[in-house]
Amino acid sequence: MVRGTHLNREFIHAVEEAAIIPAVKDEESLQASLKLDSSVIFILYGDICSIAHIVEQVKAAGKLAMVHMDLIAGLGSKEISVDFIKEKTKADGIITTKPLLAKRAKELGLYTVLRFFIIDSLALSNLAKQAKDAKPDCMEILPGVMPKVISRISKENAIPLIAGGLISDKEDVCNALDAGAVAVSTTNPKIWVL
Repeated sequence: MVRGTHLNREFIHAVEEAAIIPAVKDEESLQASLKLDSSVIFILYGDICSIAHIVEQVKAAGKLAMVHMDLIAGLGSKEISVDFIKEKTKADGIITTKPLLAKRAKELGLYTVLRFFIIDSLALSNLAKQAKDAKPDCMEILPGVMPKVISRISKENAIPLIAGGLISDKEDVCNALDAGAVAVSTTNPKIWVL
């Protein structure tokens, strides 16, 4: 079952409303994020034995749980890993750098964030093709402190952008949002409460 456009809009609206998305990398940051107003949490840690419990805590707090597939120990880069997340957790969606995994998640009705590391002009030029193939709900651009690049990508693509990586203060948040990002993600708890 593929989620309909209406549900994808609900996810995108939740991301836009959050503006600053907590990205949690350990139990301490997870517990802190559960107390925030943000309705979306990016889960950047865990393993195949613990991910269901981590997701369960996020869901119990009434938040959308987005699991970063590439960072969960014990999961591989094959499509079956997405099936595992769908069947064994209550995750709402995934984050990944792998277009094939994003595509499979869409097929299974999960929300998708396709993450891109923009390290050079080649990475920038490949972005549109990979996004077109995977059709993610959102793209996450790293590092998120490149307003000029974020502006260019947001003008050239209809897919909403999230800026992540190296966001260290209010100025970084404002610059990313002003450049066209709909939200920023960060592991920095000081930024979560701006």
